[in-house]
Amino acid sequence: MSRPESIDPLLAEQIAYYRAVATDYLVDVDAARALAAALEAYRPAGRVLELACGPGVWTELLLRYAMSVTAIDSAPEMLARAKARVGQERARFIQADLFRWTPDQRYDFIFFGFWLSHVPLDRFEAFWSMVADSLAPAGRVFFIDDNARTPEELIEGDQDTTIRRRLADGTGFRLVKVPHQPAELEKRLERLGWRIRVTPLSGPFFWGAGSADPARGKGSG
Repeated sequence: MSRPESIDPLLAEQIAYYRAVATDYLVDVDAARALAAALEAYRPAGRVLELACGPGVWTELLLRYAMSVTAIDSAPEMLARAKARVGQERARFIQADLFRWTPDQRYDFIFFGFWLSHVPLDRFEAFWSMVADSLAPAGRVFFIDDNARTPEELIEGDQDTTIRRRLADGTGFRLVKVPHQPAELEKRLERLGWRIRVTPLSGPFFWGAGSADPARGKGSG
């Protein structure tokens, strides 16, 4: 559903929400175990880039296998938690808006957890172009996400990709939440020149893994 206003205020509100919940941000433990097992089986290695690292839950796991991890998030509060969790040995933390950030090197492995659903559909292609620009030849991509949205979060029905989440004090924030379906997402990525298999897990969770299709070019439309 199109909106007359610029998407930028919505994205700013999304950042504000995650800054506000940084100290209380929790991960579904059961889902995290299954997703962590899938990530470990894919063996992240070399120079790893983590987009939207949050409080460092996945950063900690990545550091078990990576030579180094560059972790990026727009919320300084989230970065502070991540640094406190994992330290800064072999980890570099960058505060940046991922819709404006450009890579300063290429990475062997790119990971993002519970981020893709927060990318507006009209920025989906540009986001994956940035991923392509960040990826070394023969590099690999792995992401995890969910498509869960409660009825209370929906603003204009289940076809809309904007939701509203509230803090414990009732303060509301609008966020992007695209309910990607694994098969549809896989086809969307294939059209952009990626060979990524998207695998559903129980409930709303799924993970995707793969690389750019060398026959079609990274991120090409």
